[in-house]
Amino acid sequence: MRNLQPSRIKGRDIPPELKKWLYASGSLTQQLTDLGAGEFHVERIKEQYQRLLFADSQWMRMPHTHIAWVRETYLFGSEQQAWVKAKSIFPILSLQKKARLFKHIRNKPIGWFLFQRTNPACERRVIYLTDGWTRQSCYTWHGCKFIVQETFLPAFEQFIRQH
Repeated sequence: MRNLQPSRIKGRDIPPELKKWLYASGSLTQQLTDLGAGEFHVERIKEQYQRLLFADSQWMRMPHTHIAWVRETYLFGSEQQAWVKAKSIFPILSLQKKARLFKHIRNKPIGWFLFQRTNPACERRVIYLTDGWTRQSCYTWHGCKFIVQETFLPAFEQFIRQH
């Protein structure tokens, strides 16, 4: 995995307790399940087709005119408030291959399928968005490219500070 690891982004310091989560490799699903003492669930916000954003198409080396299946979810651990807001971007080209299963997983986490007996290639970048610190991962899995964006929400930061 290739990581870009700045300690400051746009004048903001990454909170030390959050840094390890932003740069962790492997399944965030499993890591959140472990942190939540076995409790974890996904709540879908929205699923739709939309045109790839230019920056996303460049990162995946795909034409910006392509359409993608975009899935937005909240990830919950052992608390009632969501810990992570996730957004997954699957270009049509990937959905025509093995990644087509991700379009039909409903409330199941992507990580259950992505890391099952595989360790996909991953490029990662960390940014700060309005909702909080975010890691964006561009995966190559069975020849399919897609982006998974995970924003760690304030409820998660508060939980890890207290535990």
